[in-house]
Amino acid sequence: MKTRASALAVPPVAVPAYLAQTYWWAYVHPRAVRVFERQWLVNLILWGNFNRLRDAALQALGERLAGSTLQVACVYGDLTQKLCERIGADGRLDVVDVLPVQLDNLARKLSPQAQVGRIQGDSSCLDIAAGTYDRALLFFLLHEQPAEVRRRTLAEALRVVKPGGRVVIVDYHRPAPSNPLYWPMVGILRTLEPYAMDLWEHEISEWLPADGGFLLPDKTLSFGGLYQLLTITKRQS
Repeated sequence: MKTRASALAVPPVAVPAYLAQTYWWAYVHPRAVRVFERQWLVNLILWGNFNRLRDAALQALGERLAGSTLQVACVYGDLTQKLCERIGADGRLDVVDVLPVQLDNLARKLSPQAQVGRIQGDSSCLDIAAGTYDRALLFFLLHEQPAEVRRRTLAEALRVVKPGGRVVIVDYHRPAPSNPLYWPMVGILRTLEPYAMDLWEHEISEWLPADGGFLLPDKTLSFGGLYQLLTITKRQS
């Protein structure tokens, strides 16, 4: 992978009010980073499925990634480190997040050899030119956003990807009623994730742009339907 200087975009981008008010305990406060940046903990939160979901997302992106890749939002755990291993010598990886504390945490996790472009930016209003990236990844981001923000985030992810490029999404999904985690997850999500039940009640495709500039998403479910992986391909023209 080519060496690139990692830097935060300036001027700083304001932290959205919904994020500061709803997720201060999980992402915004520096103490939250110290608490949640533990591989075993993120795996526990996903009921032991972090590695499986991470690897499925990476496989959907591709075995060896040439060109440019965008990860939308930092992720606790080693997702970005594993993604870096797939970036080819002629490729590059950028990670955009609206929280400087998360970008600083990412920098601490990465080795000096894995130079990653860090961009402070709002996923729903990216200061990135259209068609910049060959692919983009959204890993457990959409369930944390209000519906209108989610809609804009999806539109932006598709906008900054080149024609023929892919957007890979991993997130929650409504499980089968027979899933023993069905009712425990209702309680957890309604208590801690006020926007997450949207993904139980609606298909992610309902928030995609109406212009139809993409192929119908390829969707797979796992862990009794609790998680979904979508691959969306942007049309060539």
